Amino acid sequence: MNQPSVKQHVLIVEDEPKLSEVLSAYLAQSNFEPHIIDNGLEVIDWVTQHKPDLILLDLMLPGLSGIEICKKLRAFSDVPIIMVTARVEEVDRLLGLELGCDDYICKPFSPREVIARVKAILRRSHPVQPDSVTHGIALDESRNKATINGKELVLTAVEFQLLSILFYGKGKIYSREQLMNHIYADNRVVSDRTIDSHIKKLRKRIAEILPDQEIIHSVYGVGYKFEEPPLAQ
Repeated sequence: MNQPSVKQHVLIVEDEPKLSEVLSAYLAQSNFEPHIIDNGLEVIDWVTQHKPDLILLDLMLPGLSGIEICKKLRAFSDVPIIMVTARVEEVDRLLGLELGCDDYICKPFSPREVIARVKAILRRSHPVQPDSVTHGIALDESRNKATINGKELVLTAVEFQLLSILFYGKGKIYSREQLMNHIYADNRVVSDRTIDSHIKKLRKRIAEILPDQEIIHSVYGVGYKFEEPPLAQ
């Protein structure tokens, strides 16, 4: 029986209410637990008490700047930080990265792009270690490599993304729209048929290793879900 997934906590440090609310809504829709702080002076105490999984940190804040917050956080925490700012000068970009933030995104941006960055950084921060995998399928995010019962799947980048989304959400039903939002963070226009085509190809590749088993299931009128294959004997 699958254990219920624990939502990862993302702290949004942003003093523009409309922007923070949009980010919060997108994060919640993507199964994260968001929290908003609009004053830099409140961040350190909150992080100390609640230990978020990732921080979206605006550069220009009342009370304490994002740069100063980043310095203070790195003195005691390695929590992933994405710096968010309207200042695009190269010196700011380099300074932000040298301070230890994990990524840097400039306004204006697509909320979908932010979600994609958040997921990518969290995957790198909590990688699946091959030696600790006890299931039939294992993913190596750093190399876009997937194996089933020790045999490698040969996948395109999109197929690997699809498998990754479904795998990490074991048992959860994803609609075609949700899968499109995860994969195409640049807001390109694609049809439901595009997702169906990728799923069909992914299933074909999986069937080359598991010819008599189905691990990606269609849920009529809703979308797709993943179920773990049994271990090889």
